[in-house]
Amino acid sequence: MGEQGKIWYRLRGALIVPFYLFAIFFEHGDVEIPMLIYPLGIILFAFGLFLRIWAQVHLHYRLKAHKKLTLTGPYVYVRNPIYIGNTFILAGITVLAGLLWFVPVMVLACAFTYHMTVLYEEGHLKRKYGQGYIEFLEKVPRWVPRFDGARTEHSENLRAYILPSIKAELHILLLVIPVVLHEIFIG
Repeated sequence: MGEQGKIWYRLRGALIVPFYLFAIFFEHGDVEIPMLIYPLGIILFAFGLFLRIWAQVHLHYRLKAHKKLTLTGPYVYVRNPIYIGNTFILAGITVLAGLLWFVPVMVLACAFTYHMTVLYEEGHLKRKYGQGYIEFLEKVPRWVPRFDGARTEHSENLRAYILPSIKAELHILLLVIPVVLHEIFIG
């Protein structure tokens, strides 16, 4: 994927921002059924956040720890749990904003952006980790988790990473603030 792929990687967050802003501020066709949108939105958001934290406990991406090929935790089942978590988070925000018809658009925007990003990342990680990563690619699916026959590998000292991982992912809660403010002030 070369330099073109690197652009997708570097801009992956920014490419989702217009869809996020649209979900928050566009009001045409929004659903105002609190008993539906709040529980569903909170569940989707919380599940996505849980995936990110679980992945972070094993990956240590934002933590001051030595980086190594991660083959534990959610990475036993799927190669990209953080991007899947992001998709759930953004779908949850879209539901919380009441824009149910926009959820498939948000999911497709995430799927396309993260797919293009992963094409670059996989090439980079093949060069960085070599045969170990190539074997990982052959065993673990990219997007749809596989639970059958997946072996669990244990990482050492996971408890030491739980609190730092939660702290590293707290910034995700900031994504909900505009939705809450919009509901309070615009209704």
